[in-house]
Amino acid sequence: MTDIVAIYGSPRRKGNTAQLLARAVQGARDNGSSVREYALHDLELAPCKEIYACKKDGECAIKDDFQQVRDALLEACGVMLASPIFFYSVTGQTKVFMDRFQSLWVKKYLIDQTPFGQWTPKRKGYFISVGATRGKKLFDGTLLTLKYFFDTIDTGLHNSLLCRGLDEPRDVEKHPDLLQQAYEDGADLAGQVADTGDQRSET
Repeated sequence: MTDIVAIYGSPRRKGNTAQLLARAVQGARDNGSSVREYALHDLELAPCKEIYACKKDGECAIKDDFQQVRDALLEACGVMLASPIFFYSVTGQTKVFMDRFQSLWVKKYLIDQTPFGQWTPKRKGYFISVGATRGKKLFDGTLLTLKYFFDTIDTGLHNSLLCRGLDEPRDVEKHPDLLQQAYEDGADLAGQVADTGDQRSET
């Protein structure tokens, strides 16, 4: 079983967000966690069509790369998600990915009838985001979206790294402190995941 699934939500392959997530992944691996990485720009992911075929059994009717990533994520004890800010929200690739989990929301709340807000986190979440401006509310909308996405997959937000004032592809390289923080955050998540995995084994 993979300990952590890392989701790259940036359209840039080597942009600031991708570099930070790569450092977090390295930190987790150096501290004993296995990490499976997915770059959303490399996957075939159709947007949710809201046909609600998932009301039957919670399974999405659209068959593409979503099922592969979903299954890996649900088996993991930790989730890393990284997306730059586009118009005060996540990228289109990331939002399409999140929206496809509507099928799991249907299963959790309509089929299984889990009471709202009454669920136990099964995994730890870590979020990285980068924005070009320094607006006070730059990440507010994104964090709200993230909260409800993580809710759907029974994930608690353990930590986040939110970076302002980074726009050009290699800007983060001028900030070794941020790269080091991402590495340390990844190492920390590895420790959290190890504890979560032990708790799963006991149950």
